[in-house]
Amino acid sequence: MEIIKFIASLIAILLFIYLGVYSLYLFVFSVLGKLIPIKQPATATALSKFIVYICAYKEDEIILNSAAAALTIDYPEDMFTVCVIADSMKPETIVKLKQMPLQVVEVVFETSTKSKALNKAIENTAVGFDAAVVFDIDNIAAPDYLYQINNYLQAGHRVVQGHRVAKNSNTQVAILDAVSEEVNNHIFRKSQQLFNFSAAIIGSGMALEYNLFVNVMSRIDAVGGFDKEMGLLLTRDKIHVAYAEKAYIYDEKVSNPAVFEKQRKRWLSAQFNLLKKYGATAPAQFFRGNFDYVNEIYQMAILPRVLMLGLMPFMLLISFFTPGIGPHWHLWLGATVACYLGIVVAIPTSFYNRKLLEAMLKLPLIFFTMFLLLFKLKGANKKFIHTPHDNAPTEPVNEQTAVK
Repeated sequence: MEIIKFIASLIAILLFIYLGVYSLYLFVFSVLGKLIPIKQPATATALSKFIVYICAYKEDEIILNSAAAALTIDYPEDMFTVCVIADSMKPETIVKLKQMPLQVVEVVFETSTKSKALNKAIENTAVGFDAAVVFDIDNIAAPDYLYQINNYLQAGHRVVQGHRVAKNSNTQVAILDAVSEEVNNHIFRKSQQLFNFSAAIIGSGMALEYNLFVNVMSRIDAVGGFDKEMGLLLTRDKIHVAYAEKAYIYDEKVSNPAVFEKQRKRWLSAQFNLLKKYGATAPAQFFRGNFDYVNEIYQMAILPRVLMLGLMPFMLLISFFTPGIGPHWHLWLGATVACYLGIVVAIPTSFYNRKLLEAMLKLPLIFFTMFLLLFKLKGANKKFIHTPHDNAPTEPVNEQTAVK
């Protein structure tokens, strides 16, 4: 009996260390990010020349709209080129794209991945560009997006992640997805700058110095999660990723629960596979003083926020009814409060409305969906899992995210 109690206490202590430290991490970064202003770069006079890659897999109607929108970005026409990477597009779509003043790179792969598409586009890119920007098929950039990114590049930053926000709120799932995006923006991008840590790269809306982009893309072979691998490679090379909070890139959030499940399965699989691939390198980098890379690895090891929202009160309840086993319930209460406050503080105040309250009713279902996905990841990172888009009408969650 004593052995069973010892083992149970040991498991409870390890869980508390894992979940409690993460809860404190969320709380510290979230609160400090609200209290301490982030310095913005000065408006640059010199201009970078951009190549804007739009990764397009099927979904022909969406790419026609997105490509047309990209061409209207408010930046000198001779200082940026739009390149559509057309994967498995219809012939008539290719014809329409080629009638626009942009470059079209047609690709077909046995197994499509974003990294393969981007590397093929690089092979077909002319010389002379200062920076590369990556958009997803549904992304719409704010008119001043390139100017905002340029300010950071001219200030000496080599990698800049833009501020990706929701452009639709047509379902409760879409609203929760939008909130999740903003929580991540605040904690894992904006607030990271306070400690001189790199912002987490999302996968679209980011810009890299062109030669650096070519170099890092040549080293990426991930089926899913190319952005996460990019972040690891950059920080391992001690290259900082800046966060341009005012460089808005509007992104369609997932509206359908089934699509949401597939997308999260792909993300979780990529996260854990990359942790397995790179995790063992963290100690060596720590002793070399590369804390930015260690922080990146740590972020790979933590659970999605929605799982924390369910697990923390569950562990608190267990500790309350099992006194003498593991940490006292007061400790679990403190960790749970820190976790919830960290997430709540990170949500922009403009999101707090009736729609959000109604959408929160979906949280238990999403929690169980995400929890079950943890046991369904086998083989998920060996094949490309496409996230289809609904071409949802622009219906901003709040006035701050309105497409102008």
